[in-house]
Amino acid sequence: MSKEHRAGFVNIIGNPNVGKSTLMNVLVGEKLCIVTAKAQTTRHRIMGIVSGEDYQIVYSDTPGILKPNYRLQKNMMDFVDGAIGDADIILYVTDTVEKPDKNGEYVAKLRDLNCPIILVINKIDISDQPKVMALMAWWKEQLPAALIIPASAQERFNLDSIFDAIVERLPVCPPWYDKDTFTDRNLRFFASEIIREKILLNYGEEIPYSCEVEIESFKEGAERYEIGAVIYVMRDSQKGILIGKGGAAMKRLGTQARLEMEDFFQKKVFLSLFVKVDPDWRESRKELRRFGYEE
Repeated sequence: MSKEHRAGFVNIIGNPNVGKSTLMNVLVGEKLCIVTAKAQTTRHRIMGIVSGEDYQIVYSDTPGILKPNYRLQKNMMDFVDGAIGDADIILYVTDTVEKPDKNGEYVAKLRDLNCPIILVINKIDISDQPKVMALMAWWKEQLPAALIIPASAQERFNLDSIFDAIVERLPVCPPWYDKDTFTDRNLRFFASEIIREKILLNYGEEIPYSCEVEIESFKEGAERYEIGAVIYVMRDSQKGILIGKGGAAMKRLGTQARLEMEDFFQKKVFLSLFVKVDPDWRESRKELRRFGYEE
């Protein structure tokens, strides 16, 4: 007798820098989400799909919870609220470093949900057992109905427990996507995210938060992809910093992005980068819609 098929949407939420994107990448087995030590690395809601013979898990990574200062950040929080509203299972990620009561209004929202909640205490590899036990007890008081799992996404520790808990809690349901699908995003999206990750890694101050990447052209040839990308900044001074003296900074950025694209796409890449100034892109509904942040 065949087992019942289970499928559902497992939405990952939590504060910035707790390891949500790292956890999703290791659970999916693909680097779908960019990962840096900076807050606001994830801006979009990104799906990663894992299928087995009798299950399909549709993971969804979301931006870190924050108090919005401009329209882009408000739209990012709309992605989080949407993820809370349409989840079959919530994977709430905290860690051993952050203050557990940070952004407590979202924890309050979780108490009112009817869907299963799995709370992952990440980064236990950089803590000790008494602290982890104390955190587990504190979270059990906050979310009595949640299953609490200590883990380390970086060290791949206790991920089997997370996976087994998810599959047990999935609703009985046919698959939502073809079994060979692993994400809802296209290659253009991943090209733009790779460039944005390199900006986050190479530049400090406000530069990464003032930049948006748009793929203007994406052509697949027999031998290579030819990709043209525009990096939008808010001020001329940021454009100068991005390009660097004699174009050196931009050349380094382009080389790093191209090499990662070649690894991700498994094909040679010819990458052209341009920089344009758009002072209002973070507040403009029209621009945010063009960049995929507005419906």
